[in-house]
Amino acid sequence: MGKLNDKVAIITGAGQGIGYAGALRLASEGASVVAVDIKMDGVDKLVKEIKDKGGRAISIQADVTNEDSVMEMVNKTVSEFGRIDILYNNAGATKKSDKGVVDMDLDTWNFAMDLVLKSVMLCCKHVIPIMIKNGGGSIINTSSGAGLVGDLSPSAYGAAKAGVINLTRYIATQHGKQNIRCNVVVPGVIVTEASTANVGPLFDLLESHALLPRNGKPEDIANAVVFLASDESGFMTGAEIVIDGGLTMHMPTFGDYMKTGLSI
Repeated sequence: MGKLNDKVAIITGAGQGIGYAGALRLASEGASVVAVDIKMDGVDKLVKEIKDKGGRAISIQADVTNEDSVMEMVNKTVSEFGRIDILYNNAGATKKSDKGVVDMDLDTWNFAMDLVLKSVMLCCKHVIPIMIKNGGGSIINTSSGAGLVGDLSPSAYGAAKAGVINLTRYIATQHGKQNIRCNVVVPGVIVTEASTANVGPLFDLLESHALLPRNGKPEDIANAVVFLASDESGFMTGAEIVIDGGLTMHMPTFGDYMKTGLSI
């Protein structure tokens, strides 16, 4: 028996990387998967992989920054499966133009706020009423280490990801009595196609500042998502789970101490 048998899970940003791995893990535990992305190649491949392993899955093309598109996504899911038990808000991206505030253009700022933060609000807005009818559900949002600390860039993405963390708390507070849990995973450096394109040259440097001897894998996040989706986390809501190999858990001089052999 899987942990998520008879559950229906929507995963946004499922076409690659963290979302793809999360969808596979949810399916492996018995969930029927609704794989959502604005590009269909990745989610179609994902759905085939799930079905080849005996699972149930459909793909839906949706722009999660557009309310009509989100409503259509929800309606298609209910039409196909009759319910929604799990919402995994994972869609997100950053732009190379996302630098410091002084150099910020509004298109870059609005892109981050729409895709990273507004999308979470819209998906929750239209999925929560379905969950209430079903007697509850679990919402898992994806933030980022960029939402926990300051950095030179990406300012808009980091601010939006910080917003996701507190929006998680608001949703948990507003809907806990309706048996809806809302938690957030906070990935650190996770090696994916997208992160390689954005910060690949910095992987070794970032690894040297983590406490564990490697960077993260999408499966590291997927395992936490399954936990939060399942009854094993049934008394957790409003919580953030940081999965960054300890990158944000120590003094910033840690990496330098390790290189030089200095200690205090």
